[in-house]
Amino acid sequence: MVAAGDADQNSVAERLGIKPDMVVQELGWDEDVDDGVRAAIEDHLGGELLDEDADEVIDVVLLWWRDGDGDLGDALVDARAPLDENGVVWVLTPKTGQPGHVEPSDIAEAVPTVGMSQTSNLSVAPGWTGTRLVPRSK
Repeated sequence: MVAAGDADQNSVAERLGIKPDMVVQELGWDEDVDDGVRAAIEDHLGGELLDEDADEVIDVVLLWWRDGDGDLGDALVDARAPLDENGVVWVLTPKTGQPGHVEPSDIAEAVPTVGMSQTSNLSVAPGWTGTRLVPRSK
């Protein structure tokens, strides 16, 4: 059973569109995040995820977000600030029925106000869903 889970985790970075040469920032880390997802991404990158204090231009932001974390629009403004012009934000939220679950409509409502578009959703771990956001086309 563990081997099957590991195989799924190994592909999570690829499913998120993360390539080994990318700069990936993690925001919203807390004790409840899926460490398997984090480890798989770091293994794929060959280095650590950057935290909120990073000064680099970011290719991908992983934003762990739960109901009660505050204003998602504000968090997305902060996440987008260091983002490359073609960068992606993945909003990672607990799945339906999990503590901290965020309604998809809450994400959809916040996205346009920060000049982004929602493009896809995918399951990133047993308890977490990812919503892909990209800069809105001009």
